[in-house]
Order: sequence, then C-alpha cells, then structure tokens
Amino acid sequence: MAGTGGAEEWARHWRYAELPDLDLLRAHYVGHTFPRHSHEGYVLGAVTHGVEDVGLPGGTVHAVPGTVVMINPEVPHTARSGAPEGWSYATLYPAAQVVSAIAAEVTRLRGTVGFAETRVTDPLASRLITEVHRAAEEGNALAADSLLRVLVVRLLDRHGGPLPGLTARAGGARDVVRARALLEERMAAPPTLEALAAELGTGTFALLRAFKKEYGMPPHTWLTDARVRRARRLLDAGAAPAEAATVVGFTDQPHLNRHFTRIVGVPPGAYRRERARTYKTGPRPSP
Repeated sequence: MAGTGGAEEWARHWRYAELPDLDLLRAHYVGHTFPRHSHEGYVLGAVTHGVEDVGLPGGTVHAVPGTVVMINPEVPHTARSGAPEGWSYATLYPAAQVVSAIAAEVTRLRGTVGFAETRVTDPLASRLITEVHRAAEEGNALAADSLLRVLVVRLLDRHGGPLPGLTARAGGARDVVRARALLEERMAAPPTLEALAAELGTGTFALLRAFKKEYGMPPHTWLTDARVRRARRLLDAGAAPAEAATVVGFTDQPHLNRHFTRIVGVPPGAYRRERARTYKTGPRPSP
C-alpha cells in the first residue's frame, strides 16, 4: 500500500475498474490531518479501529467502530485522529449519479438526495462498507456492486431525504458564485483578493465573508482544494504529477505533493500508480 509519510501510517486510494463511479480509500493514520476540503460526490466512511474526529459546519463528530460517517457533496470538512493510536477506516466515495440512480430505483426520494445525519451508529452498515472493499480487492464485481447498493439503500431508507434546492441569491451571494467561476477559469494564475473584489465591484472583506458563508472556506483554501480536484482528474487521464502541478497552478511538484497528500490522503505518484494499475490490469489483492 502507498505510504503517507509516517512510519506507522499506510493508505490505498484507488478505483475498481468494474465500478468506475466509485473511489475507495482504506487507511491507517496517526499524525495525518486532512485540511478543510469537500468532495463532488458522497463520503461513506466506517472506522474499524481507533477514533476519527471529523470537523463539519455544525461541529465535530467522533467516529468510532460501529459508526458510519455520511457527508453530502460539497460539504466542507476536516479530519484528524481523535485518539493517540490514530484511526483505521474504510471509505467509499460514490459519485452523485450513483446515489441518485439508486434512490430513484428503490425509494420515493427524487431530485438531489442527501443524508440528514452525519454520524450514525449502525454496525451492519459499517460492516457493509468494509465488505465492499473486500469484494473489490478480491475482484468480485458482482458482490462489490450488490453490497454497495444494499448499503446505499439502507442508509437512504433510514437517513435520506431531498437536499434543499438552490434559492434566489442576493447580490453578495451572486458575487461569490462569480468569484468561484473566475478562480476556476484562472486557476493557473489567479488574481489577488483585491483584484478579484475590484473586478466584481465589491470590497475585499465583504467578499471574504460572503465566500466563506457560501462555500465554508475562504477563497484561497477553496482554490487549493479545487486545484487538487483538477490535478486528480489530470492524473486519472495519465498526466505525470509534474505536469499536473504546472497545469493547475502549483509552483512545483513538491507544492502539489504536499497539498495533494494532505487532502486526498496519499501522494500524487501513488494515486497515479493505483489508477494506472486499476485501468490496465484490474485491482490487485490487498497486502
């Protein structure tokens, strides 16, 4: 498994070719801390040993064995150890369309669905998450797909509901949407906060406050997260880490390595090797 820099830590972040809209992470972390970030899809995590502290907009939740952490798309969060021995866990990252399709097929939920609770005590669901991992690592596509669907249906039935729709935005909120679009467009050479605010016709502190309220993090933190997301897509497509670093605007590959490892949980080189192995030869057994 790919190391994360600590002698006691290990992690594997990969994708099973038979389930292309699902990312998998299995890891043990002690000193590693995930900075504030978000995901385009869902997060379904099960701690198998130790304690994970997950920082969310509503406060910190403590995930222990037998619990499941459910995070909806684009919800900013952090993660770190909640105990001296760290934590081991298995996490599934299903794409939004996977969860929506399952909801449309077997529940009465329609539209964009989500989970009303972040942490629940559900030993069976926790075990299902680890069993999806095991089936994927063994190359058992039928079992992995079936178990994933059983898990999602169970969680939706017990904790699912429609996510609130977008409401009409006031001027300040519209400014931050435009700011986000400009940062995405100019990711490799972003403007200063002052220049960005001037282009939008607002003040710097007003933009800072409105952006953090809308996205849960200030523009510079959001931009780092967005750069790592785009770097992941480039690595998925076969780009080398040095090339990805340049394209997304990091000053060099070590800069990408640091931020990528903190947010994704593994270094970009290890991430790329797993992607290449998955698509060319299929999954390998877990060590």
